[in-house]
Order: sequence, then structure tokens, then C-alpha cells
Amino acid sequence: MPRDTLTRNQIVRTAVELLDTDGLEGLNMRALGKRLDSAATAVYWHVKNKDNLVLLATDQVWGELKLPDLGAVDWRTAASAMATDLYGMFIRHPWLVQVFAAHVVYGDGKARHDDHSLAVYEAAGFTGAQADQAAATVFTYVLGNAAGVAATASLARKRNEDHTTAEEQFQEAMTKAREIAMCYPRLRARLETHAATEYAAAPDKTFEFGLHALLDGLEQELAA
Repeated sequence: MPRDTLTRNQIVRTAVELLDTDGLEGLNMRALGKRLDSAATAVYWHVKNKDNLVLLATDQVWGELKLPDLGAVDWRTAASAMATDLYGMFIRHPWLVQVFAAHVVYGDGKARHDDHSLAVYEAAGFTGAQADQAAATVFTYVLGNAAGVAATASLARKRNEDHTTAEEQFQEAMTKAREIAMCYPRLRARLETHAATEYAAAPDKTFEFGLHALLDGLEQELAA
């Protein structure tokens, strides 16, 4: 595809698709050009470099998030909806967790989300730095929970690329983890239940349980 027929929007959408399948480590101008049926040099007419492209792709997916109407729902309903929606975005695009570890993330889409998040906690009764702290606490909780999903996605890619070696390494690691865990009574009891067939697996509804407890804590902080 000649450079004059490419658009930045096409490039960013295709970059998101590439990131979803190959992760942050799989994004490069040559691979992107191949998907666009264009020379890698043509991409540079629309984006400065890979870092710039990552920020554009990040802001693109940030636009997927819905912002609850604070005139229609209470603050806690809005906070829970935003956190759940954010977690869903990280699950759909696990490379975003890698981006936060390697880039300063900014853009209109994220600013729109962050501004509304502050509005939610101001509606709850937090003021000034407290609203910022409440929003940051919930965001960090969501990001931390998504880190496990991102690691699993990265491992799955490695297992697909080099099935025999990666699968053997994975099974060996899981076996060793179980052997060590079985020496500790509570971990042994957990692994012997149907709820945790793998050492690293979390029980169902773990994210919802933690989010509920976190919002309970914020309500108690307000009451105090």
C-alpha cells in the first residue's frame, strides 16, 4: 500500500491488532508494514517511531472505555463499573500492562478516563488529594490484577512459537511450584481443592471480591 493511501488511523488500528496477537515485543515497523501490505518506511510518514506508535495504539484502546453518567448512578456504582470496564480492557489488550512498565502513558483517551475517575471520587465526597489517592488506589488494584493475565498471554505466545521447549519449561515450573507448595499446609489444602488446579490460579470472582472490599474501605474512610 503506497504511503499516500495510508492513514494514521489505519496504521494505529493495525498496530492494535498486531499488539493483541504478538504483544509489545512483536511490534515493529517491518511486521506492521507487512500487515498493511506496505513498506515499513511508508509508516514513518505518519508516526515518528515505535514509541510514538505504542502511545497512539494505547490511546486508541483507551477510547473503548465507557464513562458512567454520575447524574444517573451513585458514585460506588460508577466506580465499580469503571474498574470492571478497565479490567476488561486490560484482558482484551494484555500488552497494555507491558506498556505501563516501559512507557509514560498519556493521551486524550486516557485523560478523558482519568478526569471522569476523579469526578467519581469527588462525587463520593473525597476532596483534593484524597480524590486523587482514591482513584489511584483503585486503578493500581485493577492494573495489578491484570498483570497475571498479561504474563499468561506472554507465556502462551512463547509456547505457541516454540511449543516443545516452552511447554516443557512451563510444565517443569508448575511441577516444581506444586512440590514446594505441598510442603505448606494451607497451600496444600488449597491445591487439593477443585477450585485451584494450578498453583498460580486464583479462585473464581477474586477480582470482584477484592474490588468490593476496596470500595468498602473507601466508604469507611469517608465515614471517618
